[in-house]
Amino acid sequence: MSKKTLIFSIVLIIVATYFGFDLLSEDLDGSTAPSIKPHTIAEMATDNVADSWLISSYDELMQRVGREEGQDWLLMSAIAYHESRFREDVVSKSGAIGLMQIMPIVGRQFNVSREAIADPETNVRLAGKLLRQIEKTLKLHPSTSQNDRISIILACYNGGVGHVADARRLAKSNGEDPNSWEVVARYLKLKADPAIYQSDLVRHGRFTGSRQTIAYVREVIERYDHYRLVVDHNDALMAQDASRVMRDLKSFAR
Repeated sequence: MSKKTLIFSIVLIIVATYFGFDLLSEDLDGSTAPSIKPHTIAEMATDNVADSWLISSYDELMQRVGREEGQDWLLMSAIAYHESRFREDVVSKSGAIGLMQIMPIVGRQFNVSREAIADPETNVRLAGKLLRQIEKTLKLHPSTSQNDRISIILACYNGGVGHVADARRLAKSNGEDPNSWEVVARYLKLKADPAIYQSDLVRHGRFTGSRQTIAYVREVIERYDHYRLVVDHNDALMAQDASRVMRDLKSFAR
């Protein structure tokens, strides 16, 4: 059930409870119609008010899996937009599958077959598990800002944990902050330079995809911020609507 449907259902129940159904049951000729129970009104509201979504038709799935996997559903939705434009049947040239563009090797890590990865719920759940695994592997300092944390995790999701780990290692060896995305991004660019990627500190070789990864991080975070504004605005409107209905009810009861 959408939030709007839920609010409408609750308001109808409050109306029924508040007025004891007197207003609903009295006919023009003074006769009394059969009583209607609050839960029946809620069911009627669910049937008659079309469910809607804010971000995509996968909102409910993203919310549920996000809760279960400890991930922000709006961030996962932003990732899904950039990975597949919310198309569950997409398979990339490199073999990445579905909404979150999960590689078969990731499925094997979690004992999921290639065929099963195409299932939307399995696909989103694997992404949630992968994001959690990435964060655990990074061991970012607790003082790391939320923006830096998300950015570095997204860079791993797009460019690989190994290359990001190399960049952080290089940063630390030069006395710079390995928990700063600005610093990490700079060293990712340097990993295309033979003088850098041939260093003993670099364990995952040359990296030529820094421009793509940096753009990916920027665009996903911009969309994530936009989605948060959309949800905050929707919640504010719903709160206003509910408050307005209750004021009208109190005024009508006087």
